[in-house]
Amino acid sequence: MKRRIFCTFPQALIKEPLLFTLGNRFQIVPNIRGASVTEELAILSLELEGDDASVQAAVDYLMEQGVQVEILSEDEEAPMP
Repeated sequence: MKRRIFCTFPQALIKEPLLFTLGNRFQIVPNIRGASVTEELAILSLELEGDDASVQAAVDYLMEQGVQVEILSEDEEAPMP
């Protein structure tokens, strides 16, 4: 599964290694599609790839940490023949 999300990181979380944590803890691949980072705010467009449960757990983790998350799209991968 691939899910595109839009994230707004508050100032307190800008220097936290949250994307690294997503890959390590949830075994997903975070792909930065776009970003704008200042000293006060970070805005990222991300594509998260992994199994359904892991992607959802990663999104839940971001929200628990204080990141505002908006789901942009959810793409089910076609099964291999």
